[in-house]
Amino acid sequence: MKRQNVRTLSLVVCTFTYLLIGAAVFDSLESDTESKRWEVLSDIKNGLVRKYNITPEDYHMIEIVIIENKPHKAGPQWKFAGAFYFATVVLAMIGYGHSTPVTVGGKAFCMAYAMVGIPLGLVMFQSIGERLNKFASVVIRRAKCYLRCNTTEATEMNLMFATGMLSSIIITTGAAVFSRYEGWSYFDSFYYCFVTLTTIGFGDYVALQNDQALTSKPGYVALSLVFILFGLAVVAASINLLVLRFMTMQAEENARDEDKDSCRTMLPIDGHMFAGRQRSHEDQASVCSCNCLGNKQCEGGALLPAAPARPLRALTRRASLAPELIERASV
Repeated sequence: MKRQNVRTLSLVVCTFTYLLIGAAVFDSLESDTESKRWEVLSDIKNGLVRKYNITPEDYHMIEIVIIENKPHKAGPQWKFAGAFYFATVVLAMIGYGHSTPVTVGGKAFCMAYAMVGIPLGLVMFQSIGERLNKFASVVIRRAKCYLRCNTTEATEMNLMFATGMLSSIIITTGAAVFSRYEGWSYFDSFYYCFVTLTTIGFGDYVALQNDQALTSKPGYVALSLVFILFGLAVVAASINLLVLRFMTMQAEENARDEDKDSCRTMLPIDGHMFAGRQRSHEDQASVCSCNCLGNKQCEGGALLPAAPARPLRALTRRASLAPELIERASV
């Protein structure tokens, strides 16, 4: 139990340390750029206000109109194609934030839909991931048999390598496709694919949001949905292997702890009674149940070899043992 507490505490400390390191790195990389962008935007805003004599209230209204109009560039967001895309994003827990329900009924149904859909999606992705791992293990086993390897079983490292390679292929291929259709750079497309399949979903890059794509490009819509669902299944397979590996390590460590605890409760003791006269408390202190002292006992003033070691449970079978000796042997 102490080792488990130490492991949990170590994980908490490592996680917070990792968060602090990440915050420091992001601060050094993004802080200066953010300040420069804000200065440029402020200069543009002030120039427009002076040029067209716009009041602060009017400028605020223009900002709202521009922000609210952005999702509509892809066409109707709540027709069947857009609604299906939104439902997929909810079920996959990506949460781009490109379109959100506005009505009270829509918000209420979104919460109820997510409560049922998210567990259902997790189970589905987990099941598909297990089937993919099973298929990968069969392929690896046959490949090892064909190559005449010494061991033909698919190890966890083999499966993790296979699913990792498949995930990399999906992300790199998807990045090339989205770079062509969305007009992004390859790096930005790769960033979008990674953020999507890891369900981070910042929403700074969202597919199907330009040129009425939801209504005019049904093939591209279908390709995007297949990419999301199949990619999440492959990523779920990789995460499933990592979780199983961690659980296996934890189970093995718990088993070792239980074995050590059981060994401590199975201490051998000497089963012989004292012969001759009744000795005092100080004389009886020479009885030792530890293996390190060789299980010697004093009897008649001489050291004699101890009797064969017996488990602690044998105490109940030896009615001739004095209660005081049982207590001292247990200590």
